[in-house]
Amino acid sequence: MTEHFVLAPQPTMKRVADLDGPDFYPTPSWATRALVENEQFEGMIWECACGDGAMADVFLEKGYEVHASDMYERGYGQSGSDFLLQDVQVDNIVTNPPFHSAEDFVHAGLRQSKKKLALLLRLAFLESAGRQRTIFSESPPSTVWIFSERITFYPKGAVRKGSGTTAYAWFVWDQEYSGPTQLKWLPVGYKSGAL
Repeated sequence: MTEHFVLAPQPTMKRVADLDGPDFYPTPSWATRALVENEQFEGMIWECACGDGAMADVFLEKGYEVHASDMYERGYGQSGSDFLLQDVQVDNIVTNPPFHSAEDFVHAGLRQSKKKLALLLRLAFLESAGRQRTIFSESPPSTVWIFSERITFYPKGAVRKGSGTTAYAWFVWDQEYSGPTQLKWLPVGYKSGAL
């Protein structure tokens, strides 16, 4: 019998940190499809915070070669390695980073991706004097894909009830792009399955 928790989605800043690994907030597959149907990737994709494989499975369905890993054992991919401590070079890194480590994932991802880094982040990640100094003035994203529909993150196994209150976007860094950051809006219809 599957155990279900009756929990409403938590606002990003109020989520309980998943330090021991059993609870996590998988990315809805439609949010990943929105990225891969609007942003092209060449070469292998490393999903470095893969959880239960919700995102990696979408990449595989779209024909991408995928390496999936996670710090915690969640029954999918390679477990036990801390992405932030890796020193490898891969074509692309695409993930929904732990909310409390987003800035560290940007720095590590830019260091380790040869082609593109794509991170699912709060739209408010654009704010902050600190990030302006340490990220955006030095390595601005090439594209910010803004969701027109709200993503609702539920804990694994929770009954889906309520709606998200936080705006999200895919922040993409293309290592070969040198122009200004492009703001683009993802079409409506992914959440309902119309697209």
